[in-house]
Order: sequence, then C-alpha cells, then structure tokens
Amino acid sequence: MPRIGKRPASLGLLCLALLTGLAWQPRARAEWFSRQAAIMGTRVGVELWHDQAGPARAAMDAVLAEFRRLDQALSPFIEESELARVNREAASHPVAVSAELFGLLEQSRHFSELTHGAFDITFASVGYLYDYRQGRRPTDAQIAARLPNIDYRQVELDPHTRQVHFGRPGVRIDLGGIAKGYAVDRAIALLQERGIKHALVSAGGDSRIIGDHEGRPWHIGIRAPRDPQGMVAVLPLTDTAISTSGDYERYFEADGVRYHHILNPRTGRSAREERSVTILGPNATETDALSTSVFVLGTQAGLALVERLPEIEAVIIDSQGRMHYSDGLRAIHKRP
Repeated sequence: MPRIGKRPASLGLLCLALLTGLAWQPRARAEWFSRQAAIMGTRVGVELWHDQAGPARAAMDAVLAEFRRLDQALSPFIEESELARVNREAASHPVAVSAELFGLLEQSRHFSELTHGAFDITFASVGYLYDYRQGRRPTDAQIAARLPNIDYRQVELDPHTRQVHFGRPGVRIDLGGIAKGYAVDRAIALLQERGIKHALVSAGGDSRIIGDHEGRPWHIGIRAPRDPQGMVAVLPLTDTAISTSGDYERYFEADGVRYHHILNPRTGRSAREERSVTILGPNATETDALSTSVFVLGTQAGLALVERLPEIEAVIIDSQGRMHYSDGLRAIHKRP
C-alpha cells in the first residue's frame, strides 16, 4: 500500500500542488533545493534535501538533463525522435529500437493486456486528428475510418531482434500515458544513485516522493476538477508515486461538449465517465499508466482493477462530481 502519513486526510482530486512548507525544522548545514523547467510539454520540478549546494545543483541538473533526453527520444512530435521514426517506418518494415524504448513498449503491452485494451498506445491512430489548442476534432467519418487502427495487438514486438513492426498501415503510437511517469522514475533513480534520500520529482500530473519532508510527510494538494485554484483536500505522503489523469488537463469545449485528451480506445472519442482519476503506488511508471486506464474503464471496473493490484490505491471523481475511493483509502478516510 502507498506510504500515507499518520495524519488523516479527506480525499479528493489530485492537482499535485505541493504544500511543502509545513512545520519543519531545518537540520544544521543542510537545506532544500528546488528547480523547475518546461520539458515534455509540461512543468517538470525537482526538490531535494542536501547539505552541499554544489552536489545538490549537480543532481538537479542531471534530473532535468534526463527529462530532456527522454523528450528527444520519446516525443511523437519531434521529427528526429526514435518514436517518430517508428511511426514513420514500422508499418513498412520492422524497425530496430533501443533497449529503453523496447522496454517501454513491452510495459505498455502489459498494461493493455491487464486492462483489456483500456490502456492502448495506438490511440494516437485517431488521437492525432485532435488539436486541443486550436479546438479542432475529427469528423465521425474520420474516426470511423481510422478506428480499426487502434489495437495494441497491431504493435508486434520481437524480443530477439528488438524490432517493432505495425501489423497494418495507419497505426500510430504515443507514449503520453506512460512516458512522463517513466521519466519521473528515471529521475528518482538518478537521485538515489547520488545518495539523496529526501526528494520529490514531478512532471505535470505525475510525481514520486522519496523519504519524508524533514520528519513530516510531504503534503500533496488535491485539486477541485472544475476550479483551477481550488483544492478539496491534502494527502500526507512518504515514499510514494502518485499520478492524476483529468479531463481538465488538455481540452476544449464546443457546443456544450468537453473534448479532452484521454480517449477511449474503443470509440476514438473522449472518455466520459470520470472527471479525474488519481492512482497511488510504488512507482510512477505504473501509476501513470493506471490513472489513464482507470479513467477509461470507469468507476466500477476501474476500482475492481485497483482492488486486484497490490500496493495500488485510487481516488476517482466521476462525471457528477462524486468521490470514490479504493478500499485502502476508504479505511483511512473513515478513521476518526
């Protein structure tokens, strides 16, 4: 189960606003260091505890450099990226890829099988037709023509040659539902290799905490889904990864309908049952993929999946604004 602080918290939607200045006494000769940057299409942040400024800054530099490296490799929008090359060539012939990308594709396949297709990186076969900045969406005819290309089984993986092949033309992949979580885990690993024991790394809706915040839990705010400035609760956490998928992250509205970026692979359209899903677990790669999956599955099926998985908890806000908890969090919420 995720490491949740002893102070009880009323649970709600996670916006991952970090409330870190709560009642702590600094150790002698040590302090908190933090840095932020815009990478991977979102705000990346790192905060860590260290007794030397030089090594602390070097560690933060390493974290941001790792995010930039992964963006250059995994972005479908960077023409020179490894992922973009796969999208261009894999329908024509098998494409050899790095061990890192192949491993992410294998993990994506795992979550697709686990969720019976609710998680599917080939959503991009239709998803590329949406432009959330310009407020453009595909027509019904365009969706119908491309919907057969959304099928994770069309991404054929050969572990012996480390090659990727698409089973049909028109298939595209996008690792947006898992890549930022993976990047957060990579950043945490870099910090741990440098001996850092207290830190938080975040990338948009994905965060991971190691240690505590100077003897107290880190406090993660839970955003109200229809109020960008509002929070409905605060979670005290240590040694936990946490990811939120919400219909307020990338969206536009037309004719009274909200079109957001979390697509249901079965329809090629925005999933409608939830406003937000937050997943807590041991690593951000898993919580990232599962927050997307549960959002698509809906409340009942999503919670049923979470209850089958060890060390995973969930907070769901449904389309009516009602809050739902997995069993482990429900017990904490009811604790006097």
